[in-house]
Amino acid sequence: MCWIMEFLLIYLKISIASSLLVEMLEPYKGRVFDPCCGSGGMFVQSLKFVDSHAGRVNDISIYGQESNQTTWRLAKMNLAIRGIDSSQVKWNNEGSFLNDAHKDLKADYIIANPPFNVSDWGGDLMRTDGRWQYGTPPTGNANFAWMQHFIYHLAPSGQAGVVLAKGALTSKTSGEGEIRKALVENGFIDCIVNLPAKLFLNTQIPAALWFMSRGSAGSPSGSGQRFRDRSNEILFIDARNLGHLINRRTRELSQEDIDKITGTYHNWRNLDGNYEDIAGFCASAPISKVKELDYVLTPGRYVGLPDDEDDFDFAERFAGLKAELEAQLKEEAELNEVIAENLSKIRMPNE
Repeated sequence: MCWIMEFLLIYLKISIASSLLVEMLEPYKGRVFDPCCGSGGMFVQSLKFVDSHAGRVNDISIYGQESNQTTWRLAKMNLAIRGIDSSQVKWNNEGSFLNDAHKDLKADYIIANPPFNVSDWGGDLMRTDGRWQYGTPPTGNANFAWMQHFIYHLAPSGQAGVVLAKGALTSKTSGEGEIRKALVENGFIDCIVNLPAKLFLNTQIPAALWFMSRGSAGSPSGSGQRFRDRSNEILFIDARNLGHLINRRTRELSQEDIDKITGTYHNWRNLDGNYEDIAGFCASAPISKVKELDYVLTPGRYVGLPDDEDDFDFAERFAGLKAELEAQLKEEAELNEVIAENLSKIRMPNE
């Protein structure tokens, strides 16, 4: 029973993030890699995307790695029940940094949700590792080790979409700011999406999506490439105000919210897109602007404040907030009653 609960928690945690990552990257064909694959949710979401867009599942090859053997077994089961080849989903207890199971892989898509702010990743044993081309990551935080691990495994036109703790957007601790600067100046950062709070069940750490590309310069006309040259700019999306609360602790993005974010990215990235900045939500910033702001990548710094709405109705807004508060108070009272009832059933020793 415990492993089933673990599986459900892991799967629910990544479901919203994986939907966004996959819808934005659109992995129709090629090698999909997740070096911290957990229970395989990113793979399942990718294959669902291909199937729902009339693609061919056999056009996707799955590569993965996981250090937790129980979770790895869940991933193998998750793929097996869907008839997916999982032979390249590897396990070893040393992990992707110390024992990379796919050293020579260059992936077309990397879709990952690495553990946030990990301090015991073995960084003290890897100070001269060849993957650290843009700066040696600090031993006390694996965020920028993951970033460079992803870039190392990208094919020449590969794309990556990953979830990271929001602190990685601004941190300058132990050289992290210099690594972030190098990634920006080398043209890897395509888009940053600031996520709403309370999206994940098992962490309250704020998160953001990073989209990276080795092919941001686009391709010559007539090559069949869908993407324009965006090597001198980064798209910032501030999605903190999207979504709705389904209870006091959990927020959910609707399909409309997901479509709004993904549509913005595609219109900005694609050759035939029709993109424009929206105050308070999205902005395409030149690298010169990012440099002025000391390579801080928080979307709010770039998108600004939303335009004032002439039809703003204070009474309506207040009534909505009041109703939401009353519903939460009612829920709290009901929970207190349940707790009190259960406590009354507990017998003390010698009673």
